[in-house]
Amino acid sequence: MVPPRMAFLAAMMGGMAGLEGMEQPQPRSGTAAVRGVPTAEDRALKALDLFGNPAAEEVRLPSRPESAGTARRLAEFVVVHDWGLGLQLAEHTVLLVSELVGNAVRHTGARTFGLRMLRRRGWIRGEVRDPSRGLPCLMPVGELDTSGRGLTLVDQLSQRWGVDLLPCGKTTWFEMRVAES
Repeated sequence: MVPPRMAFLAAMMGGMAGLEGMEQPQPRSGTAAVRGVPTAEDRALKALDLFGNPAAEEVRLPSRPESAGTARRLAEFVVVHDWGLGLQLAEHTVLLVSELVGNAVRHTGARTFGLRMLRRRGWIRGEVRDPSRGLPCLMPVGELDTSGRGLTLVDQLSQRWGVDLLPCGKTTWFEMRVAES
């Protein structure tokens, strides 16, 4: 039996070598093919309905690992759909938001955290607010280290990042330049 992923790829490329004459899976099309499978945009719209738009106001998300996925969907939707910016910028934004959210979930012990996306001429900014006053630390990481790379990615992909201490907690943020059209 051919694994479904291989069969799909082979069908998309015109058939499976050595299996000519055998029934090959056909790509599904039309609305029935995707009726039960929500698209990325469907999931983003559901997240917007449940939590709000982080470009309009700070949204509060539960401090659980699965909230990183929700934060990624919200950030991507804002960058691509609200702001009309490019996919590479959206990919970088999603990665950076995910890293900051991961740190808030793993290291703060908070019940919730806040996500906010801001844009001003030539810049976008992502912010994650949590009730801990513990500061994130950019640590040196080795080739074989399996964790601790989050802030290194933030440092490499953003033009600047930092932490603003608040009376009750902190906001960790990053900023990236954008070309104005």
